Amino acid sequence: MTLVLGGARSGKSAYAEALIEAAPAPWTYCATAQAFDDEMVERIALHRARRPEGWVTRDVPMALPEAVAAAPGPVLVDCLTLWLTNLILAEADVGAAAEALRAACRAAPGPVVLVGNEVGLGIVPENALARRFRDAAGRLHQQLAQDCDRVVFMVAGLPMIVKGQA
Repeated sequence: MTLVLGGARSGKSAYAEALIEAAPAPWTYCATAQAFDDEMVERIALHRARRPEGWVTRDVPMALPEAVAAAPGPVLVDCLTLWLTNLILAEADVGAAAEALRAACRAAPGPVVLVGNEVGLGIVPENALARRFRDAAGRLHQQLAQDCDRVVFMVAGLPMIVKGQA
């Protein structure tokens, strides 16, 4: 398992895709984004267009653990923080969902690469919902990092290996 963290536009997704593509296809792409506006429709389309054949995309804004468990081989989750947003806005049990995801990742038959936005490096958010999200993201990333063989922090398209080998 690999956890790839970084800020917006840091190169997380492209790096994660390359890690998965190093394994034999078919690759499962668990997409957690929801297209609520035209910008997200365009972002999702660009992500899909850059992936070569061999990818099977599963749109899973909420049912991420189930999708990881059903993947027959290498799986990419992009992204954890959008999934977390979906859970929080649906008032779901974030702790139980995180444990279900951890269990699914540990049981996966192939490599698992998880992508998340590191949101805890900025100022303390001014509202309670944003603070709750930031704290939940930090906890989720810490829990998954414990399970992972490798943790990578992306900066300006460059991978910084935090845990494990390059």
